[in-house]
Amino acid sequence: MAHRSRLAGFIIDCQTDDLDDAARFWSQALGVSIGESMVEGEAVYIEFDDTPGDLHIEVQKVAHPSRVHVDIESDDIDAEAERLEKLGAKRIGFVKRWWVMEAPTGHRFCVVKMHHPERGATPNDWD
Repeated sequence: MAHRSRLAGFIIDCQTDDLDDAARFWSQALGVSIGESMVEGEAVYIEFDDTPGDLHIEVQKVAHPSRVHVDIESDDIDAEAERLEKLGAKRIGFVKRWWVMEAPTGHRFCVVKMHHPERGATPNDWD
């Protein structure tokens, strides 16, 4: 199915009791400013502003070991997940409104809805 996708950004998963402290560290390390905090149920996120290339970068409080994961955004997340499966990825599960995927290399990443196609890099067109 024809659709578009591109790198959305990355999420810094933090196994920590102090996400504000983690956000301060990563803000200073990356040279970006701390933006909006969000709470969705048990999920807690802090976004960064003024990111290079308008990439979406945030810290997220998690129960699993700390790591960084990539988000790929698409105007059709199901079609993008299918395209990535053909490349060797597998779907791990649907969470809230995105697909958690695993690359053939074992890396976890997410396929999320594209919200601002006019900002950032031009999306790739896929048939």
